Amino acid sequence: MRLLSRTICCPHCGHHQHVTIDASAGDQEYYDDCRICCNPIHIRMHLDDNRRMIELHVDSDDEQIY
Repeated sequence: MRLLSRTICCPHCGHHQHVTIDASAGDQEYYDDCRICCNPIHIRMHLDDNRRMIELHVDSDDEQIY
């Protein structure tokens, strides 16, 4: 199990907070509540094995895609 701690910014209130991610489970998509404003944060994690990087995409899940 590869647990990593990262700092993200809440897309609703802007508060910085730490999240723990499990990099051993592959690509993931989940929701975590902000510890300050309690709004849901949509987190998508992508493991890029070629570049040996972990990409985190954080949004409020209310953006429109056109």
